[in-house]
Amino acid sequence: EVQLVESGGGLVQPGESLRLSCLTSGFTFSGYDMGWIRQRGKGLEWVATINTDGGTTAYEASVRGRFTISRDNTKNALYLQMNSLQLEDTGEYYCATFETYGSFWYNTDEYEYFGQGTQVTVSS
Repeated sequence: EVQLVESGGGLVQPGESLRLSCLTSGFTFSGYDMGWIRQRGKGLEWVATINTDGGTTAYEASVRGRFTISRDNTKNALYLQMNSLQLEDTGEYYCATFETYGSFWYNTDEYEYFGQGTQVTVSS
């Protein structure tokens, strides 16, 4: 059974930092590109993705330079370091597996398995 379990969310003030973690099991983690997706309101929004060996990453424009995605294939774990958090970063954050034959990292429809999410709230 594929499992993805996020943790690390919480309530912070603008400018502060959080580190999200996603522990996985039930699939060959090192064989999948992995991403962070968030939900602010109704739709899902792509945040960041990392390739299988961690050598290539991509970020949504509003988080580039503030967020860093990383992975540890020895621990089957995915991370998202979030610095300089802004009010607009508030939302539910999910880790997700990118489909093996997917094409576009920014397309949330091409993510297959999701965790249950962790809430990030940025408030003054």
